[in-house]
Amino acid sequence: MIIVMKPKASEEAIKNIIQIIEVNGLQSHLSRGDEVTIIGVVGDKTKLVNQSLELEPEVDKIVAVTESYKLANKKFHPQSSTILVDNVSIGPDTFTIMAGPCAIESEEQLVSTAKAIKASGATMLRGGAYKPRTSPYAFQGLEEEGLKYMQIAKQETGLRTICEVTSLPALETAVKYVDMLQIGARNMQNFSLLKEVGRAKLPVLLKRGRLMNG
Repeated sequence: MIIVMKPKASEEAIKNIIQIIEVNGLQSHLSRGDEVTIIGVVGDKTKLVNQSLELEPEVDKIVAVTESYKLANKKFHPQSSTILVDNVSIGPDTFTIMAGPCAIESEEQLVSTAKAIKASGATMLRGGAYKPRTSPYAFQGLEEEGLKYMQIAKQETGLRTICEVTSLPALETAVKYVDMLQIGARNMQNFSLLKEVGRAKLPVLLKRGRLMNG
């Protein structure tokens, strides 16, 4: 559920509601707007049945939220999010371009590409170090060597870097070199990988599958 505070509710009243939530063993999620503050409640809401929060003088109303993925739900935080990748902002009022080669082939190729895309206005360098192919004889990517080239390109251009990871070993290596991780469409149901990526503490770009007509 979410607790909507009255416009310009005092800081003391907000802290009091949060304290009640957390003392009863639940988690609170605070979202501040220009006029209204919303407090999301995560956990077993029956623990708050006897608290009568709706009677608190600076509480406007209490709204039940039945949808899944509450922490990503716009009811919990109606304001648009801004994601920071080091000093690069991704979100409202920004147009972030991530560009680079599908497969990193050499240091010269990557650095020259990074310089060209920066001159064209890009803010992030994207490069593929891991390229799983159907054929075992096809180029599979430079892996850690390619990631090292990403780090060199970042040092020479100042671009922040993003790379797709395709396995747990790839993730463990990539976090040493890049600023952001990408999950490809084929790995969007690789739940063990998704869990570990979430624990990596780096921003993540999720690439969903295309919708095909006909």
